[in-house]
Amino acid sequence: MGSMLVVSGLAISQARTHAAQERDEAIMAATPGQLRCSHEEQAILDWLFSQSPIAVAVFDADLRCIRQNTAMSRLLGAPPTDGQAHRLSRLAYGPDPAVWERCMRQVLATGEPAVVDEIRGRSAADPDHVRIFATTAAPLHDQQGHVFGVCTTVDDITEQHRAQERLALINEASSRIGSTLDLMRTAQELADTAVPRLCDWVTVDLLDTVLRGDEPGPFTRTVALRRMANRSVLAGEPEAVRKPGEVDYYPAQSPPVRSMATGKPAVLRTPDPVVQAWLAMDPARAARFQAFKFQSIMPVPISARGAILGVTIFFRRSAEAFTDDDRLLAQELVAIAALCLDNARRFARERTAALALQHSLLSQRLPAQAAVDVAARYRPAGGRSGAGGDWFDVIPLSGARVALVVGDVVGHGITAAAAMGRLRTAVRTLADVDLPPDELLTHLDDLVTRLATEDDGQAEAAEQGATCTYAVYDPVSRRCSIARAGHPPPAVLAPDGTVEFPELPLGPPLGLGNLPFEAAEVELAEGSVLALYTDGLIASRDRDVDEGLRRLRRALARPTLSARALCESVFEEVLPERPSDDATLLIGRTKALAADRVAGLGIPADPAAVADARAWTARRLASWGLHEAAFTTELVVSELVTNAIRHAQPPIELRLIRDETLICEVSDSSNTAPHMRRARSFDEGGRGLLLVSQLTQRWGTRHARDGKTIWCEQPIASEAP
Repeated sequence: MGSMLVVSGLAISQARTHAAQERDEAIMAATPGQLRCSHEEQAILDWLFSQSPIAVAVFDADLRCIRQNTAMSRLLGAPPTDGQAHRLSRLAYGPDPAVWERCMRQVLATGEPAVVDEIRGRSAADPDHVRIFATTAAPLHDQQGHVFGVCTTVDDITEQHRAQERLALINEASSRIGSTLDLMRTAQELADTAVPRLCDWVTVDLLDTVLRGDEPGPFTRTVALRRMANRSVLAGEPEAVRKPGEVDYYPAQSPPVRSMATGKPAVLRTPDPVVQAWLAMDPARAARFQAFKFQSIMPVPISARGAILGVTIFFRRSAEAFTDDDRLLAQELVAIAALCLDNARRFARERTAALALQHSLLSQRLPAQAAVDVAARYRPAGGRSGAGGDWFDVIPLSGARVALVVGDVVGHGITAAAAMGRLRTAVRTLADVDLPPDELLTHLDDLVTRLATEDDGQAEAAEQGATCTYAVYDPVSRRCSIARAGHPPPAVLAPDGTVEFPELPLGPPLGLGNLPFEAAEVELAEGSVLALYTDGLIASRDRDVDEGLRRLRRALARPTLSARALCESVFEEVLPERPSDDATLLIGRTKALAADRVAGLGIPADPAAVADARAWTARRLASWGLHEAAFTTELVVSELVTNAIRHAQPPIELRLIRDETLICEVSDSSNTAPHMRRARSFDEGGRGLLLVSQLTQRWGTRHARDGKTIWCEQPIASEAP
């Protein structure tokens, strides 16, 4: 094209040389036959001004069109010049006159060619639609080198421009849609991408059955679709439109349902019989169509992995209907969003299942016990994380003691929730054996390692590991034994309002194996608060652990009336605004048994001491007003003391505790564990523990480093007056 402009410029320059006195008239009257040029140049000019598909025109210094070819005539809707110049400002069609004129004046001023890649305008062949043009302009020089005109070309690049826009929109959609695993946000990202570059209005609806986890279809009757997103070029959102979260109903013969049934998009004008039949069945929708002046619609089914999830409906208010290119573009956008929506739906379903599983595995009601006043809070992580493996537990133990447990399994989802359930069950089982905290964590560590091995070696134990704090509080001694496995330190709020984090040995996380755990004892005054928590409460991406601990200290120090109120206030104040992990808080306000509710008696290793133990028991129960329990308790004491004298080693001690139940304990320094067996008819022994189990509510053995304790509990029939 550059060589054509040069040849044309040379020919017109020669014409100007031979008609210098009548400059404009000569140029306007000049024809290829009148110009002094070679035969080859004449042939080029003939082709350029009669057959070239590219629009070419020549303007003089006053920007009057003095020569144009057939293609330019069709574009501008102006006939050939025929000796009459066309003023640029008077042209009804073609590129935007202001931009076009500015380009050519630049050429006249500088003498250098100029190019404008995109100019909006209209073509005489298609006056109803905006077209995109590219124009070039080259100066025309005479033999003295003076610029006396401009030769310009105009190329209609509307289709290329639209193709580039479609490609850019698809690239934008690929990076914009699916930034989260939230269904509504993903749907809104699709809507925001489509408006206004593809349509004037868009709605994104998903099948209500799919959202509930059911299979879609068949689409043979009215279909319920839940609105996930709206977007419009109009300011605000009209009240008549369904809001996100609301359900809309579409008849089986409506275009959206037919599109879902066939799995194919449809391009329809509002006057089409199919659209009119749909609107006739829904006057409210017909009123909206009329109010918003929709001229054409395009329903596109949302399909992913072979399943129909819903439908996206594109609307246009302009007279320009959707084209096949628009349909292909809409399909591409919806296909990108469909995979993201399906991923979000699957994640939501899995998260819901994990939350339900975790909820079922956590304590639904904290057990009754008299050692501590407890309260707990748990909140799953939001966003992509979902339910995790946090758990808490309150386990009543023998001797009026209680175990407080908080743990955190690595990971999130159903796998973490299931692992949490197994560990919680294991902790309760080991607690029933009355193991000390450090020994319990050792057994739990072995369990985590074994579970990792049983998973076909797909994950290392450390990857499936957990952290845990196990604390046992004794209301008689007011001492609390605590062991940690890679867990944050507990906080202790003293009755005077001071908050401390006791220096406790920190064991390794569960699952590493072959590393020791160590327990430490702290004495807690009556009314102290022991707070156990997971790291999700104090740490997040936006703040470090130290800041979280400072917030926890301040929140605990505030006076409150109950453990529940304190738990609520601490949880809400300390929890990060955007928690990236599960958060759990377990608070226990300690109680103490009064001295007159506990009684102890040393037993000599003499069978005659059994009678003294029975008598002492009777007197103690009488002082407590438990006369009805005297007979049973005396039998139990007789059996336990007799067994200790015969089979154990001194020192032997009998202890009675009056709590919610009546507890009887016999301790000795032997590590041998008694077990219940069924005695044969002529056996002289073997019936003692069987008798104890029949007369009491619970019984068991509690081991210590220097001996063991046989204990039993029985309900209290009457209270002291």
